[in-house]
Amino acid sequence: MAQKIDIPSARFGIGDVVRHKMFDFRGVIFDVDPYFANSDEWYEAIPEALRPSKDQPFYHLLAESAESSYVAYVSQQNLVVDENDDPVEHPAISTMFERVEGGRYRLREQLRQ
Repeated sequence: MAQKIDIPSARFGIGDVVRHKMFDFRGVIFDVDPYFANSDEWYEAIPEALRPSKDQPFYHLLAESAESSYVAYVSQQNLVVDENDDPVEHPAISTMFERVEGGRYRLREQLRQ
């Protein structure tokens, strides 16, 4: 069984399907940072009025919108649980996850360490 990393303030975990609060995309979480761990350039590119605090979990998502699939990096304050049971159509999903009941995803056995 995979070792679970304890991030006390994290609301979501690997395999959860989430939706962005402000922008129209959803995705599957594949990694969690306990606090901001991206570049200063990335952070400064966010308009100041929308810039989240760095002192919260940030999530790596295999994301999809109506137009495309991509990897997103999103602060916890901007995510909610996605209640839609439709599968996420990101092309990398099948290489990393198995879909399980309830709309969640589980890391493939070979990726669990």
